[in-house]
Amino acid sequence: MIPILDWTDYETDPDAFTSALGAACRDTGFFLLSGHPVPDQLVSDVFTAADTFFSLPPSEKAPLSITKNPHNRGWSAQGSENLDDTSDQVDQKEAYNVGLDLAEDDPRVVAGEPFRGVNVWPDLPGFRDTMLTYYDAALALGVALQQPIATDLGLPKDFFAQHFDQSLATLRVLTYPAATGAEGEIGAGAHTDYGSVTLLMTDGEPGLQVKPRGGDWTDVPHVPGAFVVNIGDLLMRWSNDIYVSTPHRVLPPKRRRRSIAFFLDPNPDSVIRAIPGSGEAKYPPVTGADYLRYRLDATYKPEPVE
Repeated sequence: MIPILDWTDYETDPDAFTSALGAACRDTGFFLLSGHPVPDQLVSDVFTAADTFFSLPPSEKAPLSITKNPHNRGWSAQGSENLDDTSDQVDQKEAYNVGLDLAEDDPRVVAGEPFRGVNVWPDLPGFRDTMLTYYDAALALGVALQQPIATDLGLPKDFFAQHFDQSLATLRVLTYPAATGAEGEIGAGAHTDYGSVTLLMTDGEPGLQVKPRGGDWTDVPHVPGAFVVNIGDLLMRWSNDIYVSTPHRVLPPKRRRRSIAFFLDPNPDSVIRAIPGSGEAKYPPVTGADYLRYRLDATYKPEPVE
């Protein structure tokens, strides 16, 4: 049901790769991607750095809370999010977000542009460098994936390039505690992702499930070293529903579960409207920043910055 694509095939047989990608994006909106250039050692380093951060006492993580940050950066405490807006289930996970790394005197930061703040960092040796190295590698891969996506949709290969040169992409490391057996417990509630594509790396612990249209919840297989890639809501509306953004969730794991999610969103001022040749638009135009804010506000309400 969820195909495995090899990124190296895009160089040797781009037509076949693009066809397979397009079929996956129209069907479940999910595929596994092996053969990518993100090094295994870098993935391991990110997991190690995240483990170190999450092991800190809450008092040391609290000053970095994402609820105090208007730019979607920092620590999300366990029980602070509710991704399934149709239920009262509270997600049992912790997370930490990193965005485009900007200096305090960057004109976009000074002007207070949406989601253009500085990253916040724990006082941990190597943490910042590791996260930013991974951010850059995942961003490069996510942007490169836009080329076969454009080709499959009948667009010029570089159609999306101008929309991702100042991306609102977010790197999010997550940890899910082992299940307690409490009634109604959930790792992450059923939801669809917000942006263009998500690149997810997991530690192999089961729990991630998808629910294809008209189907039942299905486990996502684990292929060591492969990304789980899925289409987000913004790309679905950009493609005028040619591609599908599929609900997924994380069940409470038997053992602690860890993952590294990279959410590729377009530039804040990019206007997302139905692509040429897709027929009458099913959605009104929206900017990348406005759509991200709309979705985040439904998940949690930021606290005033002191």
